[in-house]
Amino acid sequence: MTALVGGLLLAHHRERRAWVWALKPAAALTFLGAAIAWGALEDDYGRVIFAGLVLAALGDVLLIPRERKAIFLGGIFAFLLGHVGYAVAFGVRGVDPTWAGVSLAALTLPAAIALRWLWPHLPSKMRGPVTLYVLVITAMVALAVATLPVASDPRILLGAVGFYLSDLAVARDRFVKRSLANRLWGTPLYFFSQLCLAWTCA
Repeated sequence: MTALVGGLLLAHHRERRAWVWALKPAAALTFLGAAIAWGALEDDYGRVIFAGLVLAALGDVLLIPRERKAIFLGGIFAFLLGHVGYAVAFGVRGVDPTWAGVSLAALTLPAAIALRWLWPHLPSKMRGPVTLYVLVITAMVALAVATLPVASDPRILLGAVGFYLSDLAVARDRFVKRSLANRLWGTPLYFFSQLCLAWTCA
């Protein structure tokens, strides 16, 4: 994964679209393979996490084209369903309702700040999907926090928060300012987060 992500960043830097098409799906296959090797298909939690990982990999591919808005929307929808999958998996693993409520309330402010930041840059047709996406990913992180007193596995929270933060890099690159700097930190963080969530199946 490290080698493929490094190659992917180089491909973005040199604007080699063919390289991106080859390297990005290959990098996604590494966290899918790791999840299987760690036993993701052996219990309910792992199977739901694996479904989320598959949806994330699909979103990776659908976000590669820059010009086709319909495909980009498909990518957002795939990632949204992936977050739903992770949220369901955390519920299967076990969550504390009080922790879930408190963390959701606390995360409302950063979610509002993120939407306020993005809003002037969003095309009118994207405002609904992006708002829904922010709500879903916020709920996913809140449920990840709520697993701590039950599952005592910080890898869940680490993966969820990393995914949340990496999405900010994607949003900035797509809607605010396209820059290699967004990918330099967002892309490695995204793949590390998926690998971390796959690792929770071990």
